[in-house]
Amino acid sequence: MNVVEVSQVNKSFKGIKVVDSVSFNTGQGEIFGMVGPNGAGKTTTIRMLMDIIKPDSGEIKILGQPINEAVKNRIGYLPEERGLYRKLTVSESLSYLSALKNMKRRLAMEREEELLKRVNMLPHKNKKIEELSHGMGQLIQFVATILHDPELVVFDEPFAALDPVNTQLLKELILELKSQGKSVILSTHMMNQVEELCDRILMINKGQAVLYGSLAEIKSRYKNNSVFIECDCLPETIPGVAGIKNHQKYVELFLDGRTSPQEVLSTLVSSGVKVDRFELSTPSLNEVFIQVVKEG
Repeated sequence: MNVVEVSQVNKSFKGIKVVDSVSFNTGQGEIFGMVGPNGAGKTTTIRMLMDIIKPDSGEIKILGQPINEAVKNRIGYLPEERGLYRKLTVSESLSYLSALKNMKRRLAMEREEELLKRVNMLPHKNKKIEELSHGMGQLIQFVATILHDPELVVFDEPFAALDPVNTQLLKELILELKSQGKSVILSTHMMNQVEELCDRILMINKGQAVLYGSLAEIKSRYKNNSVFIECDCLPETIPGVAGIKNHQKYVELFLDGRTSPQEVLSTLVSSGVKVDRFELSTPSLNEVFIQVVKEG
């Protein structure tokens, strides 16, 4: 079953179209990445998913039905703009937010204890939000997002302001959500995090979906016809190789389009070349992102 189904959604503000016929779906137990440059329409799309704003046209279904109050209680949402009450303590904040999700008090307290311990924030539960660092506040907001055990979790820039240790902790927690069968939508500018975590992605540029699919498919579509090699020495000419580029730690061989990488490797080995590394070149998601935005 698709947990999220978005079909031909459009949204304009003051005559300017910011989301233009966007469609996608997410499955159960999937981490779905939403990426794109600033102003591309990602946050507007997420706000329509959350029913904060209404689409001008198109259809959105969450957990098999149009979004309503009952469905909202099955969703966890971490917005880009944080919103904890600064004068409340951590424990008071979580108690209040769990009550809004109709959680029973005893269950909420158990979950609060468990999750605060998980993010190493239990010693700080009686501190006011205003006493916490930005990164600590981010961890508390993350806990608030998943406190009610939602089936769908939407994170908008969850790694902002986190140090490397807490970034790694958050990644582990997101992967745990996936292992529990939760569906996760992750919007972030950090392409390395998307590559590490996401099963599929949607790239939005100027309000339109410009890439949609699995990371492997997308990277394969944009790969160069080349291989990376580390070896003791290279012959001056290699059959099937149209060009050679020296990088600092390896050499890139550009193939002629008629010769397979396996044939090139076989030729090198039979010529007595000692090969330490031979790898098909695939672009990083960051490289694909830059290329698509420039072309767009």
